[in-house]
Parts: sequence; C-alpha cells; structure tokens
Amino acid sequence: MKSIGMVGIGMMGHGIASNIVKRHFRLGVFEHPGNQPLDSLKAAGATTYTSLKELAANADAIILVLTGSPQVEAVLQGPGGILEGLKPGTVVIDCSTAIPSSSTRMAKAVEAAGGRFLDSPMTRTPKEAAEGRLNLLVGGDAGLLEECRPLLKCFAENITHVGPVGAGHSMKLLHNYVSLGMVTLLSEAAACAQRNGVAPDAFVDVLAKGGGGGIALERLKPFLLSGDVSGLRFSVANARKDLDYYNTMAADAGTHKAIAEAVLSTLEQALARAPEALVPELPSILNRR
Repeated sequence: MKSIGMVGIGMMGHGIASNIVKRHFRLGVFEHPGNQPLDSLKAAGATTYTSLKELAANADAIILVLTGSPQVEAVLQGPGGILEGLKPGTVVIDCSTAIPSSSTRMAKAVEAAGGRFLDSPMTRTPKEAAEGRLNLLVGGDAGLLEECRPLLKCFAENITHVGPVGAGHSMKLLHNYVSLGMVTLLSEAAACAQRNGVAPDAFVDVLAKGGGGGIALERLKPFLLSGDVSGLRFSVANARKDLDYYNTMAADAGTHKAIAEAVLSTLEQALARAPEALVPELPSILNRR
C-alpha cells in the first residue's frame, strides 16, 4: 500500500493525515467544507480531490473519519461515491463511530465492489491523533489487519483486534457508553454537590480516594476546580449521538439498556438547554432547573 485516500479531515482526521504523510505514503484527501485547514498537508505533499470517485480510483487504501453511519453510507454509496471508483483489492478502513449493523452492510457493499473492509474506530483525543498515539479497535479479517498494520501504526499506539467486521464499532460504542456514562453521572453529581454546599475540591478529593476515582473524574477535574474546559473537549451533540448509537446496538442485540436510555435522555436534555455546550459544562447545564 503506497497511495492512501482520506475522507474526513476534521480534528481527528487532520492528525491522522499529518502522520501518514510524514511516513512518506502518497496521501490524497477529499476537499470538504467541514475539513480543518489543509495548507500544512498540501505543503507536505498531499493531493486534494473534489471527487470521491476520483480519490478512490487513485488509492490502495481509503480511510474514513466521519461523524457517523449516515455520512459513511453516503460517502461510500452516494452518487459519485467511493464505490464507483474503487479499484479491485482496495481496503476501506472506517475509523468513524458507526452503528455495527450499518458497518456490516457497508462491508458487504465494499466487497461486492471488489474491495476489502475493516472497521477501525479510535479512542483518545485530537492531541493523541496529532502525536500518532491513538488506540484503534479493529473488526475484520485478522490477516487483512496484519497487511494494514504498517499504515495503522503511523497514527496509532495501540491496535487491538476485537473480532469480525462490526466488532470494532461495537467495542467503540461499549467504550463510549461506559466513559460518557461516567462523565454524565459525575456531572449530575457535581451539580447536586454544588446545590448542597459541597466544596468542589472536597468533592473531587473524596471521589478520587474512593470508588468515584478514575479517568472520567480526572478529565472533569480541571473544569470542576477552575472552569478549565480543555480536559475533555467533546461536544454534547456527539455524546448524544454515540449514546443513541449504543441504544440502537443494544436494541438490535436484544440486551437490557435501561441505564443507557437514562444517560441518553440526560444528554438530550442538556443539549436542548445549551446546543453548543461541551461535555465538561454538563455540571452547570444540569444545574439549570
């Protein structure tokens, strides 16, 4: 694999693209209004395309870093989309957060067009994307993963094969349900603590020394103590989307999801109060009764 195509040069995608082009792959990126500025990528040698079909025709592997399943389906199957220009044997690597049942359908569509498919959603933040230190949760053929590993290692520190196609996106939704669920729970508790006169430093200290400690609390800590929102720059809108996807996955599997539905409802209420809010602002949002 020498020529790589990318669709979705947002906050995560830009870091991924930067690391790929540094490793001397030929990189082609799709020009789109939602992209981060492409100047540095162009200066490093990346080629830009205004046609998905043309981008696909010039790529040995195509990485998608999109918002969710509707966008992935449109980019792949829409008029003039990736599948219309796909070369035989090309690998589509979907790093988006998507519904597993959709990923399974897209994998079949890619295979019918002569390509191959891995779902490879990521965890961590744009900072780690820029540093080449993402975690990837890969679903698909283990042999194909090994073939793609040199490319994936350009931007990932940890690469975990979690099962067949769809399992990567399933694991990502499980991860986000637990992590965002913890953030939401802590945010609601912080708002209650504020209403009941508990000092923020005491709230953080007691939880950290007991059963409430962990990564979620550490990410919220700067906001709870000083209003610094830099620890977890993840929008309520994206959190709501991921919890909606989790509930869809759980419904498809016929599993219990009462807690997941409650978390989703809380995020929907928070989003209605402050549509542009970041997750770290949830304590103050939830306090607006």
